[in-house]
Amino acid sequence: MTDFRPFEFIPGNRDKGMVILGDHAMRHLPASYGSLGLPEAAFSRHIAYDIGIESLCRSLCERLGVPGVLGGFSRLLIDPNRGEDDPTLIMKISDGAIIPGNHPITDEEWNHRIEAFHRPYHKAVDETISAVAEATGKAPLIFSMHSFTPAWKGVPRPWHASVLWDSDDRAVVPLLAKLGADTNLVVGDNEPYDGALRNDTMFRHCMMKGIPHALLEVRQDLIGDKAGVAEWADRLTPIFAEINTDPALHEYKRYPSRTGPYEA
Repeated sequence: MTDFRPFEFIPGNRDKGMVILGDHAMRHLPASYGSLGLPEAAFSRHIAYDIGIESLCRSLCERLGVPGVLGGFSRLLIDPNRGEDDPTLIMKISDGAIIPGNHPITDEEWNHRIEAFHRPYHKAVDETISAVAEATGKAPLIFSMHSFTPAWKGVPRPWHASVLWDSDDRAVVPLLAKLGADTNLVVGDNEPYDGALRNDTMFRHCMMKGIPHALLEVRQDLIGDKAGVAEWADRLTPIFAEINTDPALHEYKRYPSRTGPYEA
């Protein structure tokens, strides 16, 4: 357990004012958890991690020369993109798969996973964002990378990518416009998910602090191999770089959340 890293920091130039995040980039579990009672094949599915995102994040960080933080554990263990008070923080069933290692679960084990995995990841995210802000003297621009399945419950999803957001549209508007300029792409705006999720990563690190951000989801079959990752890295690198040059996207401005008032 002591050798298990709940996150990986990707070094980059802090002066560039951008951070790339990959909450669900990896599918690893500490050895003491085995496979949570699941067959090994489960860890090739989206229930364990966001397929393609680790490679895409690494490529974007390298091409842009910016730092990033990757979640080092499978979302089956605990979901870093959920608040500590979210009942789906540790899933008992995910897309039809029962997770024996998560049910039943004691309060002690629940809290241990928060302390050992969830909080260290978010501490690394917070420290990275703060270091970039200190280096530039301005608000960083944050891009959070995720991927979604080509179909859900047998229904195909037409979107190639989707931008999820709450109410701060500063980075969202240009990102949607630049992606939408490619007539070959179908781009979702808060589809297939709504980006307003209280105490998730973007809420915690960006919405509450007034930091410009966008969450981008890419369909998993489009980044499931090296060629697909390279294609999307080629597409996104100039878009992210151009958006990052806008001074308005390096200002602190807190927007009201659609999830309700911020706690005092």
